[in-house]
Amino acid sequence: MDNKSRILSILNTPSLDPSITGLPSFNLSELVLNDNIDFQLPTNLRLGHVAENVVSELIHRSENYNMLKENVQLINDKKTIGELDFIIQNMHTDEIFHMEMAYKFYLFDPNHSLYQKNNWIGPNKNDSLTQKLWKTKQKQFPLLYSECAKDKLVDLPIEKISQVLCLLVSLFVPYKYIGEIESVYKKAIVGYYLNYSDFISINNRNKYYFIPPKTSWGIDPSVNNSWTSIHHIDSEIVQSLEQRQSLLVWQKEGQIFTQFFIVWW
Repeated sequence: MDNKSRILSILNTPSLDPSITGLPSFNLSELVLNDNIDFQLPTNLRLGHVAENVVSELIHRSENYNMLKENVQLINDKKTIGELDFIIQNMHTDEIFHMEMAYKFYLFDPNHSLYQKNNWIGPNKNDSLTQKLWKTKQKQFPLLYSECAKDKLVDLPIEKISQVLCLLVSLFVPYKYIGEIESVYKKAIVGYYLNYSDFISINNRNKYYFIPPKTSWGIDPSVNNSWTSIHHIDSEIVQSLEQRQSLLVWQKEGQIFTQFFIVWW
């Protein structure tokens, strides 16, 4: 995948609405950018750090925001207690923001609870939207007011810094799900998920597949040029599921491109 596809995929990923998060949100669409955005990306980073690197570069290149600080390590008694992702300033209003950002993939499990907000979970069920929001509210945002932060940010008026969350999400619903999804989530739904037996049952000879590396998750499948039949990926799927690792798959059927998770649970 080329750098530009990776950059645009992150830039165009929606940030969850404050009505969901309970926190002020920052959308990357607020950045005034040159129409032709392209830059080199590191190849040795995990997905979350790739997304953070892209957002950092976009802020640096924007015409309406200044990057004041980034990746501020907070250390107390030689122990790291946390990090502040970005401190940015609106050039027009002079407002200063502490922005925490994350790039997440959540699957909707309608049986998890009665409340939709609680039903968005990670592909391997080891994290969730509610856990992420709790950590942001209870752990990450309070760091700004710690003594460590005061020592690190002596040149900034901490009491005047607002806090915003840039939570970029791609959401997946169960295959052929007929239940109602609240409208605030719909803009972020990009695909579905199913188990292995259902995947096998709906395969046909007109469908071709590609298993993207995790660093390519979120990229539009239509930019991919390498496709294969199910027979060339079946063993990789089975092995991944045996290791309790859900797998993202891209599918091409004619000129229709879709993406879905095959889950182990």
